[in-house]
Amino acid sequence: MNSNIRPDTMERITNFDLANKFIDEQVEEIRRQVGDKKVLLALSGGVDSSVVAALLIKAIGKQLVCVHVNHGLMRKGESEAVIDMFGKTLEANLIYIDATDRYLDLLAGVSDPESKRKIIGKEFIEIFAEEARKLEGIEFLAQGTIYPDILESVKQAEGKKAVKSHHNVGGLPEDLKFELCEPIKLLFKDEVRVVGEALGLPHAMVYRQPFPGPGLGVRCLGAITRDRLHALREADAILRDEFDKCGLAEKVWQYFVIIPDIKSVGVKDEGRYEGWPAIIRAVNTKDAMTASIEEIPYAVLHKICARITSEVEGINRVLYDITPKPTGTIEWE
Repeated sequence: MNSNIRPDTMERITNFDLANKFIDEQVEEIRRQVGDKKVLLALSGGVDSSVVAALLIKAIGKQLVCVHVNHGLMRKGESEAVIDMFGKTLEANLIYIDATDRYLDLLAGVSDPESKRKIIGKEFIEIFAEEARKLEGIEFLAQGTIYPDILESVKQAEGKKAVKSHHNVGGLPEDLKFELCEPIKLLFKDEVRVVGEALGLPHAMVYRQPFPGPGLGVRCLGAITRDRLHALREADAILRDEFDKCGLAEKVWQYFVIIPDIKSVGVKDEGRYEGWPAIIRAVNTKDAMTASIEEIPYAVLHKICARITSEVEGINRVLYDITPKPTGTIEWE
């Protein structure tokens, strides 16, 4: 499976038998591709990179070096959870890099979504290159690229614009020094989860909330500022907390907050208060190519609104996006 086009004859992975067959094929392919060389894995902690990590560990063991980069665009507590799970529980060979200032300096004043994605993707490669120089035998870069990333990043027909570039596809520089290792690039998200379960990964890891490679960078719309990024991170944490409490966390495939670079007039402490709107997005999907909207009870929305507007500095409105995919994409940028 080296092509970027999924064969029409490829059977969808819907059960453990098919998943185990896929795992055996990929373990053999990884060993053939990598040989005795070392591999750097971009480990975000999401299901895609986690499944790739498990496949690589099964195939090449200690030849794998996992690198988790905190670009300052992670959700609240995200990097800490990754370190705890992979570095401690799974005892993976994990390198942690805090590149928050480096990324935010590069992204300062950049408002175009595609430019942001490409900056984030290019800097990932630069960081991996720096780490590779410190190690011996690194010749491969492993990524959790999946099929929807490819479909949305490349032009599907002549003259047709791509939906958007993913940092691990459209954002990669042309002079990439590593050979890519992408064992799940022809799988849809639901298939990745079946493979993850077949590999024995914990349920919480396999069904972890999807998170884009550029992180909060594509949810802090327009040019990213530290104050708006902080407000976004706190508002998103409140949304996740309330979904956990009311049982929606297991029911909804993906849910998050978006904060655009606009302000409106509000009232606080009996005075005029200009603040950002926090936009809630909650969707259900099987393959990430189409998505429907979850109908959240008004009581839950009211509680989320009350908490965000009272606990998060800078936000004075809470909105709910009810647009399915299509016509909207799951993310806004």
